[in-house]
Amino acid sequence: MIPSIPKLEDYGLSANYGFLPEHPPLARLENLYYAPWETLLENLETLIKTQKVREWVNALPILTPDKLASEAEQRRAYMMLAFMTHAYIWGGINVCEWLPPAISIPFLRLSETLQIPPVATYAAVCLWNYSLRDPDGAVDDPENLESLLTFTGTEDEAWFYLISVAIEARGAPTIPLMLEAMRAARGGDIRTVKDCLSIFSSRIDDLTLLLKRMYEKCRPHVFYFGIRPFLAGSKRMAEAGLPNGVFYDTGSDDDCYREYSGGSNAQSSLIQAFDIILGVEHYPTGQKKDPTVSSLEGTAPPPKHNFIQEMRKYMPGPHRRFLEHLCLIPNIQSYAESQSDDIELCATYNKCLSALEQFRAAHKAIVARYIIIPANQARQAKLDPEASKAVPIRNIASTMALESESPPAGGGHGLASNEAAKNGLKGTGGTQLMPFLEQSRVETLATTIGDRVPTKTESTTRHPPSPNGFVRTCKVNEFEDYISPAIGMAGSWEDNSEVGGLCSY
Repeated sequence: MIPSIPKLEDYGLSANYGFLPEHPPLARLENLYYAPWETLLENLETLIKTQKVREWVNALPILTPDKLASEAEQRRAYMMLAFMTHAYIWGGINVCEWLPPAISIPFLRLSETLQIPPVATYAAVCLWNYSLRDPDGAVDDPENLESLLTFTGTEDEAWFYLISVAIEARGAPTIPLMLEAMRAARGGDIRTVKDCLSIFSSRIDDLTLLLKRMYEKCRPHVFYFGIRPFLAGSKRMAEAGLPNGVFYDTGSDDDCYREYSGGSNAQSSLIQAFDIILGVEHYPTGQKKDPTVSSLEGTAPPPKHNFIQEMRKYMPGPHRRFLEHLCLIPNIQSYAESQSDDIELCATYNKCLSALEQFRAAHKAIVARYIIIPANQARQAKLDPEASKAVPIRNIASTMALESESPPAGGGHGLASNEAAKNGLKGTGGTQLMPFLEQSRVETLATTIGDRVPTKTESTTRHPPSPNGFVRTCKVNEFEDYISPAIGMAGSWEDNSEVGGLCSY
């Protein structure tokens, strides 16, 4: 029996806001019990600048989440603890691999409740981290949005988060739209399917235009050297000083080091839903679809270990389960294939794929400008002593509102800034990142019906994972212990991906 079409309300989603909360996130926890958290976050930028954030966190009382009265309050608390966690780890001269009980205890509790890992996820920095300037204004207008929390206090950082929020809001109506298309396909209503696909492709085009607005208020060098380092994860970060990850100290004998990926736009359930609905399949970088393996009745194939699949573990539990449900039902690609004689239907479906491919191409261009180019500039400055003297590096803990259009290049001591430069200098300066993004783009067009589009791309050769390139992670929520091979975007780049920040759709 084919599973039913998922109902949005069963997964905490809405037709108007999609994966965003039905109401804007809370700007403050009103219960005075949580005043110590609020006070620290109000001063976070200054505490990072003066390198006192750890001192303040160490002085915090251990607060229980039990006094949080609603899911909205739980989300606010989770977001606050995520920012405290990353500020504590990365906001000093040296990296810190130990997280004190004042953060670890409530953060792990909320992680279990919200079914999402205790780290600065996409939900923490984007979905649950915005307010409306005009309550009656549009949620999909980044000019009408403000970030509730940032590490740096810069408009660049806020804009980086808010573009994603606006994309989520503008893309939200496409989810019920395409569920209706899938429902119509079951009933053989080909006219409705065509109409839905036509609207869908236009909406994706809108999202691409919105994504390109990133350039307006987020400067590449500020992002790369000032923002991206704070979004770093703890997985495969030995060179940065986290050989085992981060120790979440709760005072229990069961405490252990934990390894998590950093915040990533690939944790957006919206874009993954687009892939599932259109039948787009992704594979570990350098691998292709096995033509001998077919999926059942047009449903998504059994998951393979790759970066995009792994990122689902970092979504809120209900969002993840929605995608899992979506994978169980026949997608639009299978229906279009079955009606391949209908030229209009196939053309409309292919137009959706083309729109999504253009979205990924726009994202790839942003990654090149915001990560690859600054990494190469930092490496070149390191190799050229004269260039290093010309543009002294700024300490991220003392000056986070970077004004110079030149990339930092010299000596400085802010850890997050130094790690960005050091990892940008490593190896080929990001050449493993671009093949991943290019493969994702090409895979988007691979299900084109009719004449196949060219799929030739730059080399996707990767370094094979080392024999000991496996890590053990602790059980968190319903996540089981698993062996995580060093493949995919979170794997063995030569330009270390886990420094954090702008990641892949």
